[in-house]
Amino acid sequence: MRKLVRRHLGKVVAGTAIAVTGTAAMIGITLPGTAGADGGRGAGAEGRAAASQGPGQGQGQGAGAPASDPGVVAAAADEGEKGFGRDPLTDDELKRAEQLAAAPAARDGRNAGGGRGPQHLTTDLAEPVPSEAGLAAPPRRAVVSYYDYRTDRLVTSTVNLTTGKVEQSAAQQGVQPSPHREELREAVELILASPLGSGLKADYKDATGSALTSPEPLTLSGFVYRKDREVRIPEQLAECGVHRCVRVITKITNGPWIDTRDLVVDLSARTVVRTPAG
Repeated sequence: MRKLVRRHLGKVVAGTAIAVTGTAAMIGITLPGTAGADGGRGAGAEGRAAASQGPGQGQGQGAGAPASDPGVVAAAADEGEKGFGRDPLTDDELKRAEQLAAAPAARDGRNAGGGRGPQHLTTDLAEPVPSEAGLAAPPRRAVVSYYDYRTDRLVTSTVNLTTGKVEQSAAQQGVQPSPHREELREAVELILASPLGSGLKADYKDATGSALTSPEPLTLSGFVYRKDREVRIPEQLAECGVHRCVRVITKITNGPWIDTRDLVVDLSARTVVRTPAG
């Protein structure tokens, strides 16, 4: 097994990939390598393929062929307010769907940071209704999910974007979908404010020479803490599953990973707990 250098909280993990496991019984999750892990809008597969080619190896060019004159990139067409059929939801439709779905809980609901209104998780284009299959312009619908930290419930609503009405809505407790990036940011804020965040700060300082005071310099990913995959569960995490509990995977943007897998953040209780090894 590859040996990692241990210091402070854990390790500044270099290399191309690491395997994440909550316990020996937990299903493994493989982290991406450093390429593309900066969370930005960097080059995709095409850009990486082009970068790996030598001179004269671009698409449509034979070996040693002269490079063609650079083409002019046309600006993207303005996105309309409404899509059609199975077109992806436009920015306007996304905003409208989220506002309509959150309206019933906008006053009393709470987000991950404790602010007013529930925490938005996802918005997706809804599947078409079979009875509307023959219509020339069937209504467009969106399925919006929120997590209300006041009640610890997942709220899923189907919004008719044509009529502006919420057609269906259901609230469930104990259902924990993958965390949103805003929840991961809040989890890191709580880690940094906790005494248990000293290791993360020290490892960041060792790697960069600078102090870590916010999540900004980090690229974050993470997953829900699931008790059924753990061998030993700290008493402070007994409510996880009803409470929203997450593990955060941290990476210095354009730098190494910092191992924070032994920390679990209960976003509902706003506490940070270190889990036992193994």
